[in-house]
Amino acid sequence: MVGLTSAVGLVGFLSEPDPELRVYALKWLNDDIDLFWTEIADSVGQIEALYEDESFPERQLAALVVAKVYYHLQEYNESMIFALGAGKLFDLDRNGEFEETIIAKCVDTYIALKSSQDLASLPGQSAANQQLQQLSTSFPQATDGVASTSASMTSPTTPFSQSTLPSKSLLSRQGTSESFDTAVPNGDAGPFNSHPAPGGTQRDLLKSLQSVIDQLFEKCYQEGRYRQVVGIAIEARNLDVLRKTLLRANEDEREYSSSSDETRPEISFIGQELIEYVLDICMSIIQERTLRNEILKLILELLNDIVSPDYFAIAKCVVYLGQDALASQILRQLVENGDSRSTATAYQIAFDLYDNSTQEFLAKVRDGLPALEEPSEATPKVGSKDAEDGEEEEGKGAKETDKLLTDEQDEASGSNETTKVLAEKSEALTDEQRKVYGSIDTILRGTKTIELNLEFLYRNNHTDMGQLNKVKDSLEARNSIFHTAVTFANAFMNSGTTSDVFFHNNLEWLGKAVNWSKFTATAALGVIHRGNLGQGKKLLEPYLPRDSVVAGSVYSQGGSLYALGLIYANHGTRVLDYLRDQLKKASEEVVQHGGALGLGVAGMATGSNDIYRELFGVLQTDSALNGEAVGLAMGLVMLGTGNIKALEDMIGYAHETSHEKIVRGLALGMALIMYGRQEAADELINGLLDDPDATLRYGGIMTLAMAYCGTGSNKAVRKLLHIAVSDVSDDVRRVAVMSLGFILFRKPSAVPRMVELLSESYNPHVRYGASMALGISCAGTGLDEAIDLLEPMIKDPTDFVRQGALIALAMILVQQNEAMNPKVTTVRRTLQRIVSDRHEDAMTKFGGAIALGILDAGGRNCTIGLQTQTGNLNMAGIVGMAVFTQYWYWFPLTHFLSLSFTPTAIIGLDHDLEVPDFKFFSATRPSLFDYPPEQTMKADEAPEKVATAVLSTTAQAKRRAQKKEKQQRRESMDIDQTPTTPRPATLIDEDKMDTDDDATRAQAKIESADGEAKDANNGEKETSAAEAAATAAADAPRRKLDKDRFGYEMENMTRVLPAQLKYISFHAGRYDPIKKPTGGVVLLIDRSPSEPKQLLEMKVKKQPQRTSTAQTVIDRIETAHNERGAAIGSGAAEAAGVLTAVDEDEGHEQAEVPHEFDYLTDSEGEGEAEEE
Repeated sequence: MVGLTSAVGLVGFLSEPDPELRVYALKWLNDDIDLFWTEIADSVGQIEALYEDESFPERQLAALVVAKVYYHLQEYNESMIFALGAGKLFDLDRNGEFEETIIAKCVDTYIALKSSQDLASLPGQSAANQQLQQLSTSFPQATDGVASTSASMTSPTTPFSQSTLPSKSLLSRQGTSESFDTAVPNGDAGPFNSHPAPGGTQRDLLKSLQSVIDQLFEKCYQEGRYRQVVGIAIEARNLDVLRKTLLRANEDEREYSSSSDETRPEISFIGQELIEYVLDICMSIIQERTLRNEILKLILELLNDIVSPDYFAIAKCVVYLGQDALASQILRQLVENGDSRSTATAYQIAFDLYDNSTQEFLAKVRDGLPALEEPSEATPKVGSKDAEDGEEEEGKGAKETDKLLTDEQDEASGSNETTKVLAEKSEALTDEQRKVYGSIDTILRGTKTIELNLEFLYRNNHTDMGQLNKVKDSLEARNSIFHTAVTFANAFMNSGTTSDVFFHNNLEWLGKAVNWSKFTATAALGVIHRGNLGQGKKLLEPYLPRDSVVAGSVYSQGGSLYALGLIYANHGTRVLDYLRDQLKKASEEVVQHGGALGLGVAGMATGSNDIYRELFGVLQTDSALNGEAVGLAMGLVMLGTGNIKALEDMIGYAHETSHEKIVRGLALGMALIMYGRQEAADELINGLLDDPDATLRYGGIMTLAMAYCGTGSNKAVRKLLHIAVSDVSDDVRRVAVMSLGFILFRKPSAVPRMVELLSESYNPHVRYGASMALGISCAGTGLDEAIDLLEPMIKDPTDFVRQGALIALAMILVQQNEAMNPKVTTVRRTLQRIVSDRHEDAMTKFGGAIALGILDAGGRNCTIGLQTQTGNLNMAGIVGMAVFTQYWYWFPLTHFLSLSFTPTAIIGLDHDLEVPDFKFFSATRPSLFDYPPEQTMKADEAPEKVATAVLSTTAQAKRRAQKKEKQQRRESMDIDQTPTTPRPATLIDEDKMDTDDDATRAQAKIESADGEAKDANNGEKETSAAEAAATAAADAPRRKLDKDRFGYEMENMTRVLPAQLKYISFHAGRYDPIKKPTGGVVLLIDRSPSEPKQLLEMKVKKQPQRTSTAQTVIDRIETAHNERGAAIGSGAAEAAGVLTAVDEDEGHEQAEVPHEFDYLTDSEGEGEAEEE
């Protein structure tokens, strides 16, 4: 047939009674549907009737034609329904726009249907739907027992808001998917309800839909595209499909490994790679905790069926689910294997567990391992049975393991005791196994990791002392805020390096510290010596409180307890008893303040009820000074436990006390207790946000930030944005915007767009919050979009906004050089200019000094890491950042930022946990990730004189004088003088009068001589400059070649930035990594174990420790000035004589309150006078 120009004739055939003519017309219409669909659309009803007629022989063909017509009409729901009715005629393998669109619509509908059906069928969902354990608090309760979230008379909202929550707040309803099509609201089967099921039932269509999805899955299996099936299964909440996909990938891997068929398609994501992909989805995309837990449990169940299980990926699941018994089981299994690779794998898992777990979890893992001789420590194991004997008296409600979500109960928790008994009754271990278990115990305690990080920071310290001294000279030391700023800059620059040489060289400056500046300076020693476990307590001995009569400053004593906690941060087993004892003995509030901070940071996440009760006892003294620190310490100890009893106590006391500082400390402590709890914290969040006290609402925002940190939760973001524009308190609005950084730090590129408008708000507190949100979320990324938003804020008219912008810029540009981000140099110069500018506000200069310290954190070897090297949440880093932001209220809390500093290195260890001397390869130019150059500091120059205005007449007079003088010189040179014999100097008449001519001639000679000398000097300079230029020109090619060469070797235990890791590779040498390097400690497999090995020399252990033994202030000062060395702690020892001295105003009693007096008015005075 000749090409059709119109479909009118074929459409007419549809009305013919002969079925053959109708079929003929449908075939032609199906082939040319793209050209004539506009003409066919008017007759779509006739074609639908043919499909509904069961006697029509080509019903499926009619359905296909109708589906295509609806497709062109953009009625995709109807098009999908009729395409499913077309059966086999709907070809999934055909690559056309119609097929691709309908397949995508089928997948979306399948996800919507399955997610709505499986939401209630998840194993943990029924438990989650049950009523959560309620907090016995004074929060207003609704009729259903849940804290009311509706507006009330005391609810702080803006006039235009009618409720404290948005009308569709995701915090107050069950989790639903917002990614579904609008035609499928809330997961309902919208497409099937929008159009009647023609010629059959909806069940038939569901079967057809399932058939299409099954064909798609099978096609993906055959082509090895497991990722697509995994994504659909997870989004549809279909764990059965996910299980089937993982098992199918495992089977295909076995067949592929044993098959020699070259025509078989390559399978890219099999085995452990597919599990890594699923884990990445769980940690970064899935926002519902219940679904995430079920997927992780599924992966753990399938571990034994995987050909080559990735134990390192499994460790992530174990940590997140809290499966301490399974972690112990994996370690025991690897040790029992006995081969070197299994042992190295066990060591690597132990290192990963320490980096990603809490002290409580690690203690339980150690309990599940075979019992060995305990190391000599003053305290029992944290979390062990001996340390928790007194906890049973408080009842079940006081245990740190209580969870607000009942579906969080670990299935393996009941088998913990059984595991311990089996470990104790196991057969006698061999010497080799005992050695391995001993090494694992050392790793799980954190001793080995801390020791290696300390060594790395010490040997690679690149602190720019010239810049630090310039900051010190630019800020007046007698001003407390400036002295504190320099202290923080020094602490951050030398964090973990044990280099306290700045104190060693600036004792006079240090002596100007008084009161809380002295407290902060002493605590800075804890930041500098963080991780110095072997010498930390001995180092601080001159500062620590003593039982003797002779005692130093209470501020240095309190600061030393704070410093001791920072040294043993998140590893306080050795000093917990000492800190508890000092807290009990302390009678001074300042000492109690420092002791509480030190105890909290050292006992972080131990969940010890004994420590909590002691802190709560101190809190009940109702002292505003130590109450804030005690409330924070209670939250640190119970970090992430969700302890109901603790929350009830803290909420009750917060409503009873009248001290704002105590309320603020308790509010932050409650936020820390709910760290990582997500939905379990919703009740507490809603209750705090409805409180009329702005400080408790502030705590509610911090609770939201800590509970949902790193999740990217849409509901949390929506809640924060609502409060940022609705609350009447500037503090609450500020922290609401700032908390966006905690929620979204895993998606840093999304934050600049979100806070762009907020950064231009009329409210300076909102602008400050926007700047800090950028700094927190984009820390260490060098993100250009964030920097572009912060640069205008440096010139903000409000001083604290400029301060926040400077600190945020430093966070973003930490460990960035000019090759990575060209703006680094400009930012550094800006910071130096602001610090040295005498006309700049104090708050801005304070922020500039802290920013310079952050830029060079840890001797330029640390970045700010809110994630661990393996991708999990860095608990200590997040907590440190959260507490650091409270410097707004209390400067000493600034030291907590050091907990976020993460060393960036690759530290290779061999089978004996020793550091071998070997090299690895970096496929980049050396200049790309090199240290930034030290700043050249110019000597202080005299003030430049202001140019004096010169009148035109004066200039003319000077020119005439110069012209006359030159004429005189020319005339004197033309006269030939008769040579005479020079007279001896002794015969010169000393009394001869000097004439003007003599003076003129003498001056001319001097000027002539000066001119000749200048010419000679200029000639020498030109010669030397030419030689230097020639030398530089000769050396330039070589230096450029070294700088621009592509690829170079790096030594073990050297700095490797996170962005550099993807370029790192290990040559085919003696050592191979047990896993792909992710930074930090990497276990190595020795290919030649019988050959002698060369080890790196540990420099920290060789340095002697020096302490101050002087007993009096005078002796200490003399010792500090007479003994000067480079030993570790020498600066601390010498500073002891200065910092422990008692200030003149310290310890004096305060002036008495004036007595009441009578004041007589004029009338009363006149009356008394008349009586007299």
